[in-house]
Amino acid sequence: MVELESPELTPVFHALGDATRRRMLRELAGGERTVGQLAQPFAISLAAASKHIKVLENAGLIRREVRGRTHICRLDPGPLANAQEWLSFYERFWTGRLDVLDRLLREEDARKSQDPNRGDVQ
Repeated sequence: MVELESPELTPVFHALGDATRRRMLRELAGGERTVGQLAQPFAISLAAASKHIKVLENAGLIRREVRGRTHICRLDPGPLANAQEWLSFYERFWTGRLDVLDRLLREEDARKSQDPNRGDVQ
């Protein structure tokens, strides 16, 4: 179980907080990519792409391997599973709250259909 105060989640959520990095992760889900391939859709420099990649590496979301002069990146989904586990706590919370709201609205609808004179007159 992932603790709600897990310090290793902070860099993961920081990394996921940027749209460029999220798109890079999506690209890497399809297989390994070079830094140049990751930079290409954004029209950013290799230096800027490398900074984004470093944030993803620090969060443990990707691994980079150097082959000669080429840097190959691949997704490491482990930290995403930890983040999902953390988020599932809130999913259960909101599901429970929405279930209560649904029940209350159904009860109100049932009362209104049993008493047609009740209406919404104030």
